[in-house]
Amino acid sequence: MHANARLTIHGRRLLIDRIQTGRPVAHVAVEMGISSATAWKWWRRFRLEGDAGLWDRTSRPHRSPGRTPRIVERRVVQLRRSRKLGPARIAGILEMPASTVHRILVRAGLNRLAWMDRPTGQRIRRYEKTRPGELVHVDVKKIGRIPGGGGWRAHGRGNANNPRRTKVGYAFVHSAVDDYSRVAYCEVLDDERAVSSIAFWSRANTWFAQRGVTVERVLTDNGACYKRRFTEALDQLGIRHSHTRPYRPQTNGKVERFNRTLADDWAYVRIYRSDAARTTALERWLHTYNHHRTHTAIGGEPPISRINNLPEQYT
Repeated sequence: MHANARLTIHGRRLLIDRIQTGRPVAHVAVEMGISSATAWKWWRRFRLEGDAGLWDRTSRPHRSPGRTPRIVERRVVQLRRSRKLGPARIAGILEMPASTVHRILVRAGLNRLAWMDRPTGQRIRRYEKTRPGELVHVDVKKIGRIPGGGGWRAHGRGNANNPRRTKVGYAFVHSAVDDYSRVAYCEVLDDERAVSSIAFWSRANTWFAQRGVTVERVLTDNGACYKRRFTEALDQLGIRHSHTRPYRPQTNGKVERFNRTLADDWAYVRIYRSDAARTTALERWLHTYNHHRTHTAIGGEPPISRINNLPEQYT
């Protein structure tokens, strides 16, 4: 219904009831503040289709003789997938309006390159699990450590006092993100060896359990720390281990996107004067992320709400 509609579905039924009493259609139209043409339209639909004819329906025509031929649409999609060209480039090749090419790409779900798998050109299929713990994404984000007094972000690259040449190594942020709720657990460790990853998961699994989440499956990439020993550690806990396909970060995209949020909202959001200060800030930021920061993919609610407000069959 549009904002200024005179007749709702109930008003249309009232219109039909009054006409069925034998009163002229034009008189009923005046009483209800609508035109005779509108009254006749709904009376005609009712006589042809019954009560179903009183409901709104799409204004799309049954036939579209001017629509772009299917063979041309397939050619547009093929150019998009094989060469990753935009509407203007495709329009130049096929000698057709760029706006028409754009509409074809929208119908095919290929109007944004971010929705495509770049190597294959296929549309990325999004998925989401149905309960917390059904799948947990685990990954490591490597970030440069901060020397005492601050690094180049604090002093600038061209400053003589900038200790940016000091070799301080890297810190490794291990993260576990629940696929359903997006609730996350993180730790900053000194390396990404298998023994560290196994110890991290043991603590993460306990953290999830304390919040009523039983982890069933863990998804990781094919990093060296997630090989046989990590799988054996999960087997002992009754958890199934899955790997992503090589060079397919879309498969565990939820933790990959979390890593980007982690970098933007915590690691590089302000100037830290020491590595310890940044690590300390992680705990506060993680609490904000889980309990207060709204997430558009789960209806604008904070991640913890999906665990606290579980359907009865999952509690």
